[in-house]
Amino acid sequence: MDGYLVTLWILRLLFLAMLYGFLFVVGRVLIRDLRAASRGPAEPGRLVVVASPRGEPQVGVSYPLDAITTLGRDLASGIVIDDPYASAAHAVLTYRTRTWYIEDKASTNGTWVNGAAAAGPVELGFGDEVRIGEVVFRLDRGRS
Repeated sequence: MDGYLVTLWILRLLFLAMLYGFLFVVGRVLIRDLRAASRGPAEPGRLVVVASPRGEPQVGVSYPLDAITTLGRDLASGIVIDDPYASAAHAVLTYRTRTWYIEDKASTNGTWVNGAAAAGPVELGFGDEVRIGEVVFRLDRGRS
C-alpha cells in the first residue's frame, strides 16, 4: 500500500472515532438532563392557611405554588377561595427573579399583606401573611 491510502484510512478512522466520541458525550448529557427532570422541579413556595373563619379552606391546608398562581372565588383559579368577600379573580401571585410578588386584580375588598393594603405589585418574603376576604395565608418555603 502506498502512503496516500494509509493516510486516508487513518483520517477515516479518526473521523469515525471523533463522531462516536461526540455521540457519547451528547448521550451522557441527555441522560443527566432526563434524570434531573424526572426528580421534578423544586417547589418555589407554598401558601398555608393560617385563619379561615368559615372553615373553608381548612386551617393548616398547604397549597403548592406555580410561577404564576391566581387566587379567587372562580373555579378556574389556581387557589379557589370560598369566601363571600373574595372576588372571582381576586389576586395573582408571581415568582420572578427568585422573589414572590402579589398583585390585587381590582378586587372589591382588596388584598392585604401583613395588615397593609396591597397597591400594585407587592414583594413578599417567606413568613409574610396575605389576607383575601376573611382568609389569611402565610407564604412558606416550598419542599425541595
